[in-house]
Amino acid sequence: MQYGTITEFYAYSSFLFVLYTYGMETTFFRFSSQNRDNREVWNTSMLSLLLTSLLFSSALYIAAEPIAQQLGYAHKVYYVKWFAVIMAADTLCVIPFANLRLHNRPLRYAFLKLSNISITVTLNLLFLLYLPKSDFLKNIFPENYAEGFVFLANLIASVITFFFFLSDYRRLHFRLNRQLVIEMLRYSWPLIIVGTAGMINETMDRILLKKFLPYSEDQNLALIGIYGACYKLSILMTLFIQAYRMAAEPFFFNESTKQDARKTYSKTMSAFVAVCAIIFIGIMINMDFLKYFIDKKFHEGLFIVPILLMANMCLGIYYNLSIWYKLSNQTLIGSWIALMGAAITFTLCIWWIPQYGYAGTAWATFICYATMMIISYLVGQHYYPIPYNLKKIIGYIAGSLLLYFTYSYFFEGLYDKSRFFFFSLNMLILALVLLVIYLIELRKKPLPT
Repeated sequence: MQYGTITEFYAYSSFLFVLYTYGMETTFFRFSSQNRDNREVWNTSMLSLLLTSLLFSSALYIAAEPIAQQLGYAHKVYYVKWFAVIMAADTLCVIPFANLRLHNRPLRYAFLKLSNISITVTLNLLFLLYLPKSDFLKNIFPENYAEGFVFLANLIASVITFFFFLSDYRRLHFRLNRQLVIEMLRYSWPLIIVGTAGMINETMDRILLKKFLPYSEDQNLALIGIYGACYKLSILMTLFIQAYRMAAEPFFFNESTKQDARKTYSKTMSAFVAVCAIIFIGIMINMDFLKYFIDKKFHEGLFIVPILLMANMCLGIYYNLSIWYKLSNQTLIGSWIALMGAAITFTLCIWWIPQYGYAGTAWATFICYATMMIISYLVGQHYYPIPYNLKKIIGYIAGSLLLYFTYSYFFEGLYDKSRFFFFSLNMLILALVLLVIYLIELRKKPLPT
């Protein structure tokens, strides 16, 4: 019950964060790369988010009581008020963090991000393990106080992280460049649609599973649990893509002013797909071992893991391709592609969940991201052509799938028969895959044909 409340509030906050930031992070990167006054772009971005965050959070704070009632938490109005502060604090850190990425300061960036995570985890452990016996805290959280501890830990961590950037706000000039603001908002507003559609694609599957699975409530929750557990086995691909996005976006914008930028984008895409192929192979050939990281009752859903891995690979390729609409100022077209993806997810899930259960959701996710990837490539080649090496990219994807199917056919269940041979064989396969990719990507001379 408490976990459900936590999940619900963070689902709402993910959509709110898109509204709070309204694409200003990407806009900051774009305008900073256009030979403009970087100080003016920085000041305008910071001041713009400061004003709108205060406005949005003030409205959220004032309306906390009716909002809490609508959500079914009339006796926990303070949750909404806390999230009003959390949303403002997190939003006010967006441009300072983006500025660190833009100016290649990874150590400070990593330190602050890890500090935020460490504070959150430490406070959660402190609150949940040592303080539930406190009468004082029980008076603050008379019912279901564990979820309140989680939110309070998040609040404290977000506010402390904001204080790290307080010196940045002291350097602000409280004067908006109206012309620059108009230009930036014209560029950024379609990114709200892109972000919202992205949130729908990432979260709608679980919501629709609960609604459209044709079984009892307990059976539906059990099936959702299987889907969620199997989704976690694709987390390595997801983490790589997220880390890549954080580094790639400022890099792409900085490279855009160079003469050979498009060749760089092409090489980056090939390298990205190569790493994704390695991750896919590494996870799938070790599935007989990795499956024991989740409960045995979830093993029946393991067949969806390769589908979800390929779906995430398509999403990562789409993120690479999306640079065309950001550099050609065609963010509105990007929003239409994102909306189309959300429509595909929604339609296919409604159609397939009653028939195929969570397998239908996995296939809907893959088809959504694959379609977005293909359309983004075709449209992007018209507005901002980049000479991607399609033969190499398709070869990496096809090769990883072929290797996975071959391995599954000949060596399925090997882990339970001989663990030594299992790990030895898998290490040899991964070493050969790395060698082949090294020869393709890094050799100065092309391979003989």
